[in-house]
Amino acid sequence: MEPRTPLADFLRARRELVRPEDVGLPAGSRRRVRGLRREEVALLAGISNEYYLRLEQGRDQHPSEQVVEALARALQLDAAAAAHALELSRARPRRRAGSPPRRPERVPDGVRTLLDQVGVPAFVLDRYRDVLAANRLATALEPTLLVGSNRLVSLFTDPEARSYHPDWEQDAAGVVAQLRADVGADEDDPRFQALVGELSVKSEEFRRLWARHDVKAGGSPTGVVRHPVVGDLVLHREKFAVVGAASLTVVVHHAEPGTPSADGLARLASLARSAP
Repeated sequence: MEPRTPLADFLRARRELVRPEDVGLPAGSRRRVRGLRREEVALLAGISNEYYLRLEQGRDQHPSEQVVEALARALQLDAAAAAHALELSRARPRRRAGSPPRRPERVPDGVRTLLDQVGVPAFVLDRYRDVLAANRLATALEPTLLVGSNRLVSLFTDPEARSYHPDWEQDAAGVVAQLRADVGADEDDPRFQALVGELSVKSEEFRRLWARHDVKAGGSPTGVVRHPVVGDLVLHREKFAVVGAASLTVVVHHAEPGTPSADGLARLASLARSAP
């Protein structure tokens, strides 16, 4: 059995997503593999078949930066995916077996105060998409967005959470690609492995998206939330890193002024203030 390494897995997955006609090769009717053949990737990248085979089999895990850039062009990777491939190719110390997981991060008091004072939905996530803090309006916008929950687990396993996202397929693909970008080469993190394992068991859709090895940095700038009381809200998403924290992110939703979505968000805020 071929050894499983992050770079080898990434190359295999991305090769299967490139159609021959996308790179000027005849598709043919006798192809037995999805996407490109290994020798075709090697040809497009200008490296030997044997060397590329070693990369996909995990026998060579640290190609040069020039080779990674050539493979990125051959596989038609965008900037985020190319940067991810380069990170996977770099030598890094492996986490020792039995090493304790990362300590949970604490949301600074100032950030909690800020969440309570801003007049828009806002919450704090860690790198695993655990919700560490959320203001009242964020929970009014999406009731499943609760402190202690995990954003990914909710989106993929809770029908109520899914009902708030009319563009669920697009949103789900985006958050999976963002998780892979954030984790990078740190795939031996026990908390990360537990999260991916849980989602893989509970959701066939997650397994399919995770197997694609898509990478997306930053996230979507806008999205639609379908609220049962105030209707569809087109909201901008802003993300801010918490200074002094290794991986905490403040997520803020806001609407374009003067739009129906802004009116709906204002109505939701009024309802949230009057709720017990």
